[in-house]
Amino acid sequence: MAPPPVCLTIAGSDCSSGAGAQADLKTFSAFGSYGLTAITAVVSEIPGLVTAWESVSPALLTSQLDTLKGGFPLSAIKTGMLATPELVARVCQFLEELRAQFPLLPVVVDPVMIASSGDRLLVEEAVSLYRERLLPLATVATPNLAEAAALLECPLPGRDELVSAARTFSRKFHCAVILKGGHLPQSEDATDLLHLPGEEELDDLVWASHPRIPGVDTHGTGCTFAAALTAGLGRGSSVEDAFLAAKRYLTGALEHSHRWQIPDSSGGGTIVALNHFHSRLV
Repeated sequence: MAPPPVCLTIAGSDCSSGAGAQADLKTFSAFGSYGLTAITAVVSEIPGLVTAWESVSPALLTSQLDTLKGGFPLSAIKTGMLATPELVARVCQFLEELRAQFPLLPVVVDPVMIASSGDRLLVEEAVSLYRERLLPLATVATPNLAEAAALLECPLPGRDELVSAARTFSRKFHCAVILKGGHLPQSEDATDLLHLPGEEELDDLVWASHPRIPGVDTHGTGCTFAAALTAGLGRGSSVEDAFLAAKRYLTGALEHSHRWQIPDSSGGGTIVALNHFHSRLV
């Protein structure tokens, strides 16, 4: 039996395992890939609440990356929470060197800036490094609307702005982009848009929509979607096919989400988490 594709996530550690590197590993496994992690930060969180986080040293991140590069044949790479300018710079250097050897290696950049709880997970000074060095190394970027607006330095108030924003993003950073519209106001559907570099006609855009799933309020959706996309690219799928498969997978993880009743001071609460193993057939 041939060994599975090897996917590397460069991301933060989530102690509740619903987001970050833990969610990525679950997703890689669900797609039949072998997952590796290079941890950038340790985050103390549960769905809806980040209580603390600390980044690792640049030297420790570099050691993880160099060790993994020398030990495994990488099929695809995903970046998540990179936390500080120093860590972003180290990741850029790693990817630049790797791309010199393997120019077609898929790289998915999920520009994690703000947690679902609203807590900031990226130092503001690091944003310029995303624009100048990291995004031009991406095969695909997967920003949500707030992240895309920050990177493009312009507001994205609604669906009508998605097409022009996607085209601007691709031209500016020379990569495919998937704009995640899950936070669009007054929208009954969760709608995402894929735009490939050089494709300017409306008919060439790829839309993926699914009705919003009521009662599911959790974290890790962006991480999980980007990890599913990475796994698809790692096994040789086209960007479009990997995008659509990732959308289906995330929708299933939301539809079959886990729920626990947790006693608290107000008389009780519900914790909701994605079900990353809702189907073995992805």
